[in-house]
Amino acid sequence: MSDLAGNVTTKPAVLILLGPPGAGKGTQARKLEDQFGLVQLSTGDMLREAVANGTPAGLAAKSVMEAGGLVSDEIVLAILRDRLSAPDTKAGVILDGFPRTAGQAEALDSLLAYSGQNVTAAIAMEVDDEAMIARVAGRYTCAGCGEGYHDDFKQPAAAGACDKCGGTEFKRRADDNAETARNRLQAYHAQTAPLIAHYKALGKLEAIDAMASIDEVALGLGTIVTRVSSQ
Repeated sequence: MSDLAGNVTTKPAVLILLGPPGAGKGTQARKLEDQFGLVQLSTGDMLREAVANGTPAGLAAKSVMEAGGLVSDEIVLAILRDRLSAPDTKAGVILDGFPRTAGQAEALDSLLAYSGQNVTAAIAMEVDDEAMIARVAGRYTCAGCGEGYHDDFKQPAAAGACDKCGGTEFKRRADDNAETARNRLQAYHAQTAPLIAHYKALGKLEAIDAMASIDEVALGLGTIVTRVSSQ
C-alpha cells in the first residue's frame, strides 16, 4: 500500500485537527478527504452510526444516553476501534472531536499502538481570537448537506443556492454570536493546552495559520499531510 505521498507504507494516516469552533476544521477536513482519500471521523457521527447498527459498543452507548449519562471514553474508544477497522479507512482518517483531553490522547495512543499504528500528526489550526469571534458570528450552513458559508468570507457562487448540493435552504446556529464565541474560545484554550503539550512532546505537533483564506489554509494543510505521511 502507498501512503499519501506515494511511498510504500503499511500504516494509514491518523490525523487530528485541533482548533476552536469557527477555525474551519470541518471545511478543511472535507478538502483533505477529497485530496487524499481520507475519511473524517466525527465522534457524534460514529456514536449515532454505532447505535443505529446495534454494535456491542453502540448498544452500550445507547443505554448510557437513554439514561441521560455521558458516554465513557472506553465506549468511544471501542466505537473508534471498530470504525478504524472498516475498509473505507484504509488510506487514513481525520479525527474530529476526539481526543479532547490529555487522558483521551493517551488512551488513543494505546489503542493505535495495539494495531501497530500511531498518530501521524496533530495539526493546530491557530487563530486570532477577536478575528475568530467575527468569523463565527457570520457563518451559516446549507440545511441540506451541511456545507459551510460566511457572510463576508464565503458566499455561494450562485446566490441562494448551495455550491455542493444545489439546496436553497440555509441555517444559522443560535449560539453563533459574539458572547458565546468568546466563551468557547476561552474554554477551548484551557482544554486544548494539555493536548498541545502532549503532541509536542511526542514530536507530532504541527501548526498552521487558520486565519488565512480557505484555499491558502488548504494548500498549507496539504503540504503538511504530504510531508508527515512520508516520514
